[in-house]
Amino acid sequence: MVGYLAITLEHPIKLDKTVPALLMAVLMWALLSVGFQNGWFTVVNDLGQTFNINSGNPEEQLHGFHGILVHHLSKTAEILIFLIGAMTIVELIDLHRGFEVLKGMVTTHSKVKLLWVVGIIGFVLSAIIDNLTATIVLITLLRKLVQKREERIWYASLIIIATNTGGAWSPIGDVTTTMLWIANKVTAAGLIEWVIFPAIACFLVPFLIASKMKVFKGNVEFQEISKDEEKQEKLLSSKTMLYLGLGAIVFVPIFKVATHLPPYLGMMLSLAVVWLVSEYIHPEENFDESRKHLYSAHKALSRIEFSSILFFLGILLAVGALETLVFGDINGQLVGTLRYGAESLSNAIPSMEIVVFLLGLLSAVIDNVPLVAASLGMYTYEIDHWIWHFIAYSAGNGGSLLIIGSAAGVAAMGMEKIDFIWYLKKITWLAFAGFAAGAIVFIVTKSILAV
Repeated sequence: MVGYLAITLEHPIKLDKTVPALLMAVLMWALLSVGFQNGWFTVVNDLGQTFNINSGNPEEQLHGFHGILVHHLSKTAEILIFLIGAMTIVELIDLHRGFEVLKGMVTTHSKVKLLWVVGIIGFVLSAIIDNLTATIVLITLLRKLVQKREERIWYASLIIIATNTGGAWSPIGDVTTTMLWIANKVTAAGLIEWVIFPAIACFLVPFLIASKMKVFKGNVEFQEISKDEEKQEKLLSSKTMLYLGLGAIVFVPIFKVATHLPPYLGMMLSLAVVWLVSEYIHPEENFDESRKHLYSAHKALSRIEFSSILFFLGILLAVGALETLVFGDINGQLVGTLRYGAESLSNAIPSMEIVVFLLGLLSAVIDNVPLVAASLGMYTYEIDHWIWHFIAYSAGNGGSLLIIGSAAGVAAMGMEKIDFIWYLKKITWLAFAGFAAGAIVFIVTKSILAV
Protein backbone atom coordinates (compact mmCIF):
# COMPACT_ATOMS: atom_id res chain seq x y z
CA MET A 1 0.00 0.00 0.00
CA VAL A 2 2.90 2.34 0.83
CA GLY A 3 4.45 1.61 -2.59
CA TYR A 4 1.18 2.36 -4.41
CA LEU A 5 0.82 5.61 -2.47
CA ALA A 6 4.38 6.66 -3.41
CA ILE A 7 3.61 5.94 -7.08
CA THR A 8 0.40 8.00 -6.92
CA LEU A 9 2.19 10.92 -5.24
CA GLU A 10 5.11 10.89 -7.70
CA HIS A 11 4.86 14.61 -8.49
CA PRO A 12 4.20 16.04 -5.00
CA ILE A 13 7.07 14.07 -3.40
CA LYS A 14 9.29 14.54 -6.49
CA LEU A 15 10.32 10.88 -6.63
CA ASP A 16 10.29 8.94 -9.89
CA LYS A 17 7.64 6.22 -9.62
CA THR A 18 10.18 3.66 -10.86
CA VAL A 19 11.91 3.73 -7.47
CA PRO A 20 8.94 2.65 -5.30
CA ALA A 21 7.87 0.17 -8.00
CA LEU A 22 11.23 -1.62 -7.95
CA LEU A 23 11.49 -1.47 -4.14
CA MET A 24 7.97 -2.82 -3.83
CA ALA A 25 8.66 -5.75 -6.18
CA VAL A 26 11.93 -6.86 -4.59
CA LEU A 27 10.77 -6.46 -0.98
CA MET A 28 7.50 -8.31 -1.61
CA TRP A 29 9.24 -11.28 -3.22
CA ALA A 30 11.92 -11.25 -0.52
CA LEU A 31 9.30 -11.37 2.25
CA LEU A 32 7.39 -14.04 0.34
CA SER A 33 10.54 -16.13 -0.02
CA VAL A 34 11.56 -15.81 3.64
CA GLY A 35 8.02 -16.59 4.77
CA PHE A 36 7.77 -19.57 2.42
CA GLN A 37 11.09 -21.07 3.58
CA ASN A 38 10.02 -20.73 7.21
CA GLY A 39 6.68 -22.40 6.54
CA TRP A 40 4.62 -19.25 7.18
CA PHE A 41 3.22 -18.92 3.65
CA THR A 42 1.65 -21.16 1.03
CA VAL A 43 1.98 -20.15 -2.63
CA VAL A 44 -0.09 -21.02 -5.70
CA ASN A 45 0.80 -21.06 -9.41
CA ASP A 46 -1.33 -20.21 -12.44
CA LEU A 47 -2.53 -23.83 -12.70
CA GLY A 48 -3.90 -23.80 -9.16
CA GLN A 49 -1.11 -26.01 -7.75
CA THR A 50 -0.08 -25.05 -4.21
CA PHE A 51 3.31 -25.34 -2.55
CA ASN A 52 4.28 -25.27 1.12
CA ILE A 53 7.73 -26.08 2.51
CA ASN A 54 6.13 -28.28 5.19
CA SER A 55 4.20 -30.35 2.63
CA GLY A 56 6.23 -33.12 0.98
CA ASN A 57 9.84 -32.89 -0.13
CA PRO A 58 11.26 -29.43 0.81
CA GLU A 59 13.46 -29.33 -2.32
CA GLU A 60 10.49 -30.03 -4.59
CA GLN A 61 8.41 -27.39 -2.82
CA LEU A 62 11.20 -24.82 -3.12
CA HIS A 63 11.61 -25.74 -6.81
CA GLY A 64 7.89 -25.08 -7.24
CA PHE A 65 8.26 -21.66 -5.60
CA HIS A 66 11.16 -20.72 -7.91
CA GLY A 67 9.15 -21.99 -10.89
CA ILE A 68 6.36 -19.52 -10.01
CA LEU A 69 8.85 -16.63 -9.90
CA VAL A 70 10.34 -17.63 -13.27
CA HIS A 71 6.82 -17.84 -14.74
CA HIS A 72 6.00 -14.29 -13.63
CA LEU A 73 9.34 -13.01 -14.92
CA SER A 74 8.68 -14.72 -18.27
CA LYS A 75 5.22 -13.14 -18.67
CA THR A 76 6.62 -9.74 -17.64
CA ALA A 77 9.55 -10.04 -20.07
CA GLU A 78 7.15 -10.64 -22.97
CA ILE A 79 5.49 -7.29 -22.30
CA LEU A 80 8.76 -5.43 -21.80
CA ILE A 81 10.39 -6.80 -24.97
CA PHE A 82 7.26 -5.86 -26.92
CA LEU A 83 7.35 -2.31 -25.54
CA ILE A 84 11.08 -1.88 -26.21
CA GLY A 85 10.55 -2.91 -29.84
CA ALA A 86 7.60 -0.54 -30.31
CA MET A 87 9.42 2.35 -28.62
CA THR A 88 12.51 1.86 -30.81
CA ILE A 89 10.45 1.92 -34.02
CA VAL A 90 8.70 5.12 -32.89
CA GLU A 91 12.04 6.75 -32.02
CA LEU A 92 13.44 5.78 -35.44
CA ILE A 93 10.45 7.45 -37.12
CA ASP A 94 11.06 10.54 -34.99
CA LEU A 95 14.80 10.62 -35.77
CA HIS A 96 13.94 10.70 -39.46
CA ARG A 97 11.35 13.42 -38.71
CA GLY A 98 8.55 11.23 -39.98
CA PHE A 99 5.97 12.89 -37.77
CA GLU A 100 6.63 16.20 -39.53
CA VAL A 101 4.59 14.74 -42.39
CA LEU A 102 1.51 15.00 -40.16
CA LYS A 103 1.89 18.78 -40.04
CA GLY A 104 0.93 18.96 -43.69
CA MET A 105 -2.49 17.55 -42.80
CA VAL A 106 -3.35 20.66 -40.78
CA THR A 107 -4.32 23.53 -43.08
CA THR A 108 -7.40 25.03 -41.38
CA HIS A 109 -7.35 28.22 -39.29
CA SER A 110 -10.74 27.56 -37.69
CA LYS A 111 -10.39 26.72 -33.99
CA VAL A 112 -13.22 24.19 -34.10
CA LYS A 113 -11.93 22.49 -37.25
CA LEU A 114 -8.41 22.40 -35.79
CA LEU A 115 -9.83 20.77 -32.65
CA TRP A 116 -11.46 18.02 -34.72
CA VAL A 117 -8.43 17.53 -36.97
CA VAL A 118 -5.96 17.04 -34.10
CA GLY A 119 -8.56 15.01 -32.18
CA ILE A 120 -9.18 12.59 -35.04
CA ILE A 121 -5.46 12.29 -35.77
CA GLY A 122 -4.89 11.57 -32.06
CA PHE A 123 -7.66 8.97 -31.97
CA VAL A 124 -6.30 7.09 -34.99
CA LEU A 125 -2.57 7.61 -34.35
CA SER A 126 -2.74 6.45 -30.72
CA ALA A 127 -4.25 3.14 -31.84
CA ILE A 128 -1.09 2.53 -33.88
CA ILE A 129 1.85 4.01 -31.97
CA ASP A 130 0.29 4.18 -28.44
CA ASN A 131 -1.43 7.04 -26.63
CA LEU A 132 1.67 8.45 -24.89
CA THR A 133 3.69 8.86 -28.09
CA ALA A 134 0.68 10.21 -30.01
CA THR A 135 0.16 12.86 -27.31
CA ILE A 136 3.81 13.96 -27.46
CA VAL A 137 3.72 14.11 -31.27
CA LEU A 138 0.52 16.17 -31.40
CA ILE A 139 1.52 18.63 -28.68
CA THR A 140 4.84 19.15 -30.48
CA LEU A 141 2.79 19.79 -33.62
CA LEU A 142 0.50 22.25 -31.79
CA ARG A 143 3.50 24.23 -30.54
CA LYS A 144 4.38 24.92 -34.15
CA LEU A 145 0.82 25.95 -35.03
CA VAL A 146 -0.77 27.70 -32.02
CA GLN A 147 1.06 30.71 -30.61
CA LYS A 148 -1.00 31.45 -27.49
CA ARG A 149 -0.37 29.04 -24.61
CA GLU A 150 -3.77 29.71 -23.00
CA GLU A 151 -5.38 28.41 -26.20
CA ARG A 152 -2.90 25.61 -26.67
CA ILE A 153 -3.53 24.01 -23.26
CA TRP A 154 -7.19 23.53 -24.17
CA TYR A 155 -6.19 21.66 -27.32
CA ALA A 156 -3.57 19.68 -25.38
CA SER A 157 -6.15 18.67 -22.76
CA LEU A 158 -8.64 17.46 -25.37
CA ILE A 159 -5.81 15.57 -27.07
CA ILE A 160 -5.34 13.61 -23.82
CA ILE A 161 -8.95 12.43 -24.09
CA ALA A 162 -8.60 11.64 -27.82
CA THR A 163 -5.41 9.61 -27.48
CA ASN A 164 -6.66 7.67 -24.45
CA THR A 165 -9.88 6.74 -26.28
CA GLY A 166 -7.90 5.75 -29.36
CA GLY A 167 -5.51 3.61 -27.35
CA ALA A 168 -8.28 1.73 -25.54
CA TRP A 169 -9.62 -0.15 -28.59
CA SER A 170 -6.28 -1.26 -30.00
CA PRO A 171 -4.05 -4.08 -28.66
CA ILE A 172 -1.02 -1.88 -29.38
CA GLY A 173 -2.56 1.46 -28.38
CA ASP A 174 -2.05 1.34 -24.62
CA VAL A 175 0.16 -0.59 -22.20
CA THR A 176 -2.94 -2.00 -20.49
CA THR A 177 -4.51 -3.32 -23.70
CA THR A 178 -1.13 -4.78 -24.67
CA MET A 179 -0.99 -6.54 -21.29
CA LEU A 180 -4.46 -8.02 -21.78
CA TRP A 181 -3.61 -9.07 -25.34
CA ILE A 182 -0.28 -10.70 -24.48
CA ALA A 183 -1.90 -12.47 -21.49
CA ASN A 184 -4.42 -14.02 -23.93
CA LYS A 185 -7.38 -12.34 -22.25
CA VAL A 186 -8.45 -10.60 -25.47
CA THR A 187 -7.86 -11.07 -29.17
CA ALA A 188 -7.12 -8.13 -31.44
CA ALA A 189 -10.36 -8.66 -33.39
CA GLY A 190 -12.41 -9.12 -30.20
CA LEU A 191 -11.00 -5.99 -28.58
CA ILE A 192 -11.71 -3.86 -31.64
CA GLU A 193 -15.21 -5.29 -32.05
CA TRP A 194 -16.23 -4.68 -28.43
CA VAL A 195 -14.43 -1.45 -27.58
CA ILE A 196 -14.28 0.67 -30.73
CA PHE A 197 -17.87 1.97 -30.54
CA PRO A 198 -17.72 2.81 -26.80
CA ALA A 199 -14.35 4.48 -27.51
CA ILE A 200 -15.86 6.53 -30.34
CA ALA A 201 -18.67 7.64 -27.99
CA CYS A 202 -16.10 8.51 -25.33
CA PHE A 203 -14.27 10.60 -27.93
CA LEU A 204 -17.26 12.27 -29.59
CA VAL A 205 -19.18 13.47 -26.51
CA PRO A 206 -16.46 15.74 -25.02
CA PHE A 207 -15.43 16.98 -28.46
CA LEU A 208 -19.01 17.82 -29.43
CA ILE A 209 -19.48 19.70 -26.14
CA ALA A 210 -16.13 21.48 -26.50
CA SER A 211 -17.04 22.54 -30.06
CA LYS A 212 -19.82 24.70 -28.61
CA MET A 213 -17.58 26.36 -26.02
CA LYS A 214 -16.45 29.96 -26.36
CA VAL A 215 -12.74 29.10 -26.26
CA PHE A 216 -13.03 27.27 -29.62
CA LYS A 217 -14.85 30.07 -31.45
CA GLY A 218 -13.12 32.04 -34.20
CA ASN A 219 -9.76 31.47 -35.87
CA VAL A 220 -6.41 30.51 -34.44
CA GLU A 221 -3.24 32.53 -35.10
CA PHE A 222 -0.78 30.18 -36.79
CA GLN A 223 2.95 30.59 -36.65
CA GLU A 224 3.71 31.18 -40.29
CA ILE A 225 6.45 28.91 -41.65
CA SER A 226 8.17 29.62 -44.93
CA LYS A 227 8.46 26.95 -47.63
CA ASP A 228 12.23 26.77 -47.06
CA GLU A 229 11.77 26.20 -43.32
CA GLU A 230 9.11 23.57 -43.98
CA LYS A 231 11.43 21.79 -46.40
CA GLN A 232 14.29 21.85 -43.87
CA GLU A 233 12.11 20.25 -41.20
CA LYS A 234 11.51 17.18 -43.38
CA LEU A 235 14.13 14.72 -44.61
CA LEU A 236 14.28 12.66 -47.76
CA SER A 237 13.48 9.65 -45.58
CA SER A 238 10.63 11.21 -43.56
CA LYS A 239 7.69 9.74 -45.48
CA THR A 240 9.34 6.36 -46.02
CA MET A 241 10.17 5.87 -42.35
CA LEU A 242 6.75 7.12 -41.18
CA TYR A 243 4.77 4.74 -43.39
CA LEU A 244 7.18 1.85 -42.94
CA GLY A 245 7.28 2.26 -39.15
CA LEU A 246 3.52 2.54 -38.73
CA GLY A 247 2.97 -0.35 -41.12
CA ALA A 248 5.48 -2.49 -39.21
CA ILE A 249 3.66 -1.91 -35.92
CA VAL A 250 0.25 -2.64 -37.47
CA PHE A 251 1.73 -5.86 -38.89
CA VAL A 252 2.30 -7.31 -35.40
CA PRO A 253 -1.33 -8.42 -34.74
CA ILE A 254 -1.42 -9.91 -38.26
CA PHE A 255 1.75 -11.88 -37.46
CA LYS A 256 0.20 -13.21 -34.25
CA VAL A 257 -2.98 -14.36 -36.02
CA ALA A 258 -1.02 -15.97 -38.88
CA THR A 259 1.60 -17.78 -36.77
CA HIS A 260 -0.06 -18.10 -33.32
CA LEU A 261 3.26 -16.96 -31.86
CA PRO A 262 3.50 -14.40 -29.02
CA PRO A 263 3.25 -10.72 -30.09
CA TYR A 264 6.77 -9.84 -28.93
CA LEU A 265 8.22 -12.04 -31.71
CA GLY A 266 6.20 -10.16 -34.30
CA MET A 267 7.40 -6.87 -32.85
CA MET A 268 11.03 -8.06 -33.03
CA LEU A 269 10.51 -8.95 -36.72
CA SER A 270 9.03 -5.51 -37.38
CA LEU A 271 11.90 -3.82 -35.55
CA ALA A 272 14.45 -5.82 -37.54
CA VAL A 273 12.89 -4.73 -40.85
CA VAL A 274 12.67 -1.04 -39.88
CA TRP A 275 16.21 -1.17 -38.47
CA LEU A 276 17.47 -2.77 -41.72
CA VAL A 277 15.92 -0.04 -43.86
CA SER A 278 17.26 2.70 -41.56
CA GLU A 279 20.80 1.41 -42.10
CA TYR A 280 20.71 1.95 -45.86
CA ILE A 281 18.29 4.82 -46.42
CA HIS A 282 19.69 8.29 -47.14
CA PRO A 283 17.94 10.95 -45.03
CA GLU A 284 19.72 13.89 -46.67
CA GLU A 285 21.17 14.89 -50.01
CA ASN A 286 24.95 14.38 -50.14
CA PHE A 287 24.60 12.05 -47.15
CA ASP A 288 27.87 10.63 -45.83
CA GLU A 289 28.89 8.08 -43.19
CA SER A 290 29.92 10.76 -40.69
CA ARG A 291 26.25 11.71 -40.16
CA LYS A 292 24.87 8.17 -40.15
CA HIS A 293 24.90 7.94 -36.34
CA LEU A 294 22.36 10.78 -36.13
CA TYR A 295 19.68 8.58 -37.69
CA SER A 296 20.76 5.16 -36.45
CA ALA A 297 18.85 2.61 -34.38
CA HIS A 298 21.58 2.92 -31.73
CA LYS A 299 20.61 6.55 -31.22
CA ALA A 300 16.92 5.56 -31.17
CA LEU A 301 17.65 3.00 -28.42
CA SER A 302 19.46 5.65 -26.38
CA ARG A 303 16.32 7.84 -26.46
CA ILE A 304 13.99 5.18 -25.03
CA GLU A 305 12.72 5.89 -21.51
CA PHE A 306 14.09 2.82 -19.80
CA SER A 307 12.83 4.16 -16.49
CA SER A 308 9.32 3.37 -17.80
CA ILE A 309 10.42 -0.16 -18.73
CA LEU A 310 11.79 -0.68 -15.20
CA PHE A 311 8.57 0.75 -13.74
CA PHE A 312 6.53 -1.86 -15.59
CA LEU A 313 8.99 -4.54 -14.44
CA GLY A 314 8.54 -3.52 -10.80
CA ILE A 315 4.75 -3.23 -10.98
CA LEU A 316 4.17 -6.51 -12.77
CA LEU A 317 6.46 -8.48 -10.45
CA ALA A 318 4.89 -6.87 -7.37
CA VAL A 319 1.42 -7.80 -8.59
CA GLY A 320 2.75 -11.28 -9.34
CA ALA A 321 3.74 -11.62 -5.67
CA LEU A 322 0.19 -10.73 -4.59
CA GLU A 323 -1.19 -13.21 -7.09
CA THR A 324 1.13 -15.93 -5.73
CA LEU A 325 0.53 -15.60 -1.98
CA VAL A 326 -2.35 -17.81 -0.81
CA PHE A 327 -4.80 -15.75 1.26
CA GLY A 328 -7.79 -18.05 1.65
CA ASP A 329 -9.95 -20.62 -0.07
CA ILE A 330 -12.96 -20.43 -2.40
CA ASN A 331 -15.18 -23.50 -2.47
CA GLY A 332 -12.42 -25.50 -0.82
CA GLN A 333 -9.71 -24.39 -3.30
CA LEU A 334 -6.77 -22.31 -2.08
CA VAL A 335 -6.41 -19.10 -4.09
CA GLY A 336 -4.05 -16.12 -4.22
CA THR A 337 -4.63 -12.74 -2.59
CA LEU A 338 -5.93 -11.02 -5.73
CA ARG A 339 -8.38 -13.78 -6.63
CA TYR A 340 -9.68 -13.81 -3.07
CA GLY A 341 -10.08 -10.02 -3.16
CA ALA A 342 -11.98 -10.24 -6.45
CA GLU A 343 -14.44 -12.75 -5.03
CA SER A 344 -14.97 -10.58 -1.93
CA LEU A 345 -15.59 -7.50 -4.10
CA SER A 346 -18.02 -9.41 -6.32
CA ASN A 347 -19.95 -10.51 -3.25
CA ALA A 348 -20.10 -6.94 -1.93
CA ILE A 349 -21.07 -5.47 -5.33
CA PRO A 350 -22.96 -8.13 -7.32
CA SER A 351 -22.94 -6.09 -10.56
CA MET A 352 -19.64 -6.59 -12.43
CA GLU A 353 -20.52 -3.62 -14.65
CA ILE A 354 -20.38 -1.35 -11.59
CA VAL A 355 -17.19 -3.01 -10.32
CA VAL A 356 -15.35 -2.42 -13.62
CA PHE A 357 -16.77 1.13 -13.97
CA LEU A 358 -15.40 1.92 -10.49
CA LEU A 359 -12.09 0.38 -11.56
CA GLY A 360 -12.01 2.94 -14.37
CA LEU A 361 -12.67 5.82 -11.98
CA LEU A 362 -9.95 4.49 -9.68
CA SER A 363 -7.48 4.45 -12.58
CA ALA A 364 -7.62 8.27 -12.56
CA VAL A 365 -5.99 8.20 -9.12
CA ILE A 366 -3.95 4.99 -9.19
CA ASP A 367 -1.86 4.11 -12.24
CA ASN A 368 -3.88 1.90 -14.59
CA VAL A 369 -0.96 -0.50 -15.18
CA PRO A 370 -1.05 -2.00 -11.66
CA LEU A 371 -4.85 -2.02 -11.72
CA VAL A 372 -4.99 -4.06 -14.92
CA ALA A 373 -2.11 -6.22 -13.76
CA ALA A 374 -4.09 -6.93 -10.60
CA SER A 375 -7.24 -7.75 -12.58
CA LEU A 376 -5.30 -10.37 -14.55
CA GLY A 377 -4.76 -12.21 -11.28
CA MET A 378 -8.22 -11.48 -9.87
CA TYR A 379 -10.42 -12.92 -12.61
CA THR A 380 -10.39 -16.21 -14.50
CA TYR A 381 -12.86 -15.46 -17.29
CA GLU A 382 -12.24 -17.03 -20.71
CA ILE A 383 -10.59 -15.16 -23.58
CA ASP A 384 -12.68 -12.36 -25.10
CA HIS A 385 -15.19 -12.40 -22.24
CA TRP A 386 -16.94 -9.02 -22.06
CA ILE A 387 -15.34 -8.37 -18.64
CA TRP A 388 -11.87 -8.12 -20.20
CA HIS A 389 -13.09 -5.75 -22.89
CA PHE A 390 -14.84 -3.55 -20.35
CA ILE A 391 -11.67 -3.51 -18.23
CA ALA A 392 -9.72 -2.42 -21.33
CA TYR A 393 -12.22 0.39 -21.97
CA SER A 394 -12.48 1.56 -18.34
CA ALA A 395 -8.78 1.43 -17.45
CA GLY A 396 -7.83 3.14 -20.71
CA ASN A 397 -10.32 6.00 -20.48
CA GLY A 398 -10.82 6.49 -16.75
CA GLY A 399 -7.35 7.99 -16.54
CA SER A 400 -8.52 11.01 -18.56
CA LEU A 401 -10.53 12.26 -15.57
CA LEU A 402 -7.40 13.65 -13.92
CA ILE A 403 -4.30 14.96 -15.67
CA ILE A 404 -2.13 12.64 -13.56
CA GLY A 405 -4.37 9.65 -14.33
CA SER A 406 -2.66 8.53 -17.55
CA ALA A 407 0.75 8.55 -19.17
CA ALA A 408 -0.66 10.83 -21.88
CA GLY A 409 -1.88 13.28 -19.24
CA VAL A 410 1.42 13.34 -17.38
CA ALA A 411 3.28 13.95 -20.66
CA ALA A 412 0.97 16.84 -21.59
CA MET A 413 1.26 18.25 -18.07
CA GLY A 414 5.05 18.27 -18.32
CA MET A 415 5.22 19.68 -21.85
CA GLU A 416 2.70 22.50 -21.42
CA LYS A 417 2.88 22.99 -17.61
CA ILE A 418 -0.88 22.40 -17.32
CA ASP A 419 -2.09 23.03 -13.77
CA PHE A 420 -3.74 20.11 -11.97
CA ILE A 421 -6.56 22.28 -10.56
CA TRP A 422 -7.16 24.01 -13.92
CA TYR A 423 -7.60 20.61 -15.59
CA LEU A 424 -9.86 19.45 -12.73
CA LYS A 425 -12.14 22.51 -13.18
CA LYS A 426 -12.14 22.78 -16.97
CA ILE A 427 -11.64 19.29 -18.40
CA THR A 428 -12.59 16.61 -15.83
CA TRP A 429 -16.33 17.03 -16.39
CA LEU A 430 -15.85 16.73 -20.15
CA ALA A 431 -13.78 13.57 -19.71
CA PHE A 432 -16.36 12.10 -17.32
CA ALA A 433 -19.20 12.83 -19.76
CA GLY A 434 -17.35 10.91 -22.46
CA PHE A 435 -16.33 8.10 -20.10
CA ALA A 436 -19.91 7.63 -18.89
CA ALA A 437 -21.30 7.79 -22.47
CA GLY A 438 -18.87 5.13 -23.65
CA ALA A 439 -19.69 2.91 -20.66
CA ILE A 440 -23.40 3.19 -21.46
CA VAL A 441 -22.75 2.26 -25.11
CA PHE A 442 -20.75 -0.76 -23.95
CA ILE A 443 -23.42 -1.96 -21.51
CA VAL A 444 -26.23 -1.44 -24.04
CA THR A 445 -24.25 -3.34 -26.69
CA LYS A 446 -23.70 -6.18 -24.22
CA SER A 447 -27.39 -6.28 -23.42
CA ILE A 448 -28.36 -6.38 -27.12
CA LEU A 449 -25.93 -9.21 -27.74
CA ALA A 450 -27.33 -10.90 -24.59
CA VAL A 451 -23.87 -11.92 -23.39
